[in-house]
Amino acid sequence: MEQARHRTDGRGRLGGLAAVAALALAALTTASSTAPVPDRTSAGPSAAPDSASLGPCRIPTAVGVQMSEGLPTPSGYVRSTGVVRALNLMIDFPDAEGSGSALDRLAEFFPQTAQWFATSSYGRLNYRPYAPVSDWLRMPKPFAAYGIGRGSPYEPGYRRLVEDLVGVADPKVDFGAYDLVNILVTPNAGPSALDTVLSVTFSGNEQAPVADGVPLANTSFVYSRQDDGSGSYVETGYRVLPHENGHVFGLPDLYTADGGGAVGHWDIMSEDWGANNDLLGWHKWKLGWLDNSQVNCAATAGTTEYSLTPLAARGGSKIAIVPLTENTGYAAEVRTRAGNDDHVCEPGVLIYRVKSDVDTGQGPVTVSDSDGDSGGCTRQPNVHAELSDAPYRPGQSFTDRENGVRISVVDEEEGGGYRIRVTRS
Repeated sequence: MEQARHRTDGRGRLGGLAAVAALALAALTTASSTAPVPDRTSAGPSAAPDSASLGPCRIPTAVGVQMSEGLPTPSGYVRSTGVVRALNLMIDFPDAEGSGSALDRLAEFFPQTAQWFATSSYGRLNYRPYAPVSDWLRMPKPFAAYGIGRGSPYEPGYRRLVEDLVGVADPKVDFGAYDLVNILVTPNAGPSALDTVLSVTFSGNEQAPVADGVPLANTSFVYSRQDDGSGSYVETGYRVLPHENGHVFGLPDLYTADGGGAVGHWDIMSEDWGANNDLLGWHKWKLGWLDNSQVNCAATAGTTEYSLTPLAARGGSKIAIVPLTENTGYAAEVRTRAGNDDHVCEPGVLIYRVKSDVDTGQGPVTVSDSDGDSGGCTRQPNVHAELSDAPYRPGQSFTDRENGVRISVVDEEEGGGYRIRVTRS
């Protein structure tokens, strides 16, 4: 199923009810006005400084590209390491009153979202959710009055909605105490996600309405419920929020107009329905969750072998980058069924091409399929099956004759890692 299309504008219950109740209580008893003001001086991979040996593999951010895959992440987005404070506000409308408790809506996403980021980042991102208002915040206008539809721009509808939200919430919330804002809309406002996915993020938007001295520049809106009746929603329905928050950290959409056919289920920025999945190693490096010492750069002619450990495991060598031009290169990493990668049915070496000069939602990443037209190895709902068996196994090779690149999987090593051989002519 095609996922929500996101827009950046230069101007713009797995943890159990007890855990959710604890989160809500902490939010209510810790006044937002007393929370330390976040440090907004850095965004993106603050933990991944320049390294001379990796220079050719640090594909740079392309100018004029929406949410470029390049390094480093530009300023204006939320930093992706250390403590990040997420403000969560539950809203409803006069013509779509909140269905059930607002805290029940919050419980659809927490504590799972925070746990997902902790696992994916190897503990480097301490995502702290706050909900200083435990009830629905009623917007002054009917839902239809804001003109919100799929792909709606920030101006004028979303600006009006954010302005109204600030007017209603500001007496109860110190917006300056948080790094990002999640607007959890009552599910009965707007169409079902099965018909039209409205969830959207506006990130790096320094011209957003200001509250308590700061612009609401990185704000995610979540609508409806991604529940197709398959039974997967209870376990994985929360993942729309980590996907949306990926944008506030500067990550682009990897799905295209054709859906998840370019990347499949190998990154939550491609598919966030169905079974759990992680981020690509490139994204983890971009976000500062991998150290430079965990990245290998195959930039020169000749043959070099690398031992890669599973991406889900802490420590060890994680990815090998093969740069092609200033704006593109290949990456190879090991994916196994571990950590956030619950869906993996064919472990092995995932190989994909990164392009920093391609806009979000236009295919900035393309996964190479080791077994094309196989139909894949999974029957999980809402997973792009064809690419589910994309990883390469020992004895298999990826070849780009035009650029003189060959990546071969030599052997599987102890602990689930793989040894690969990169040959450049």
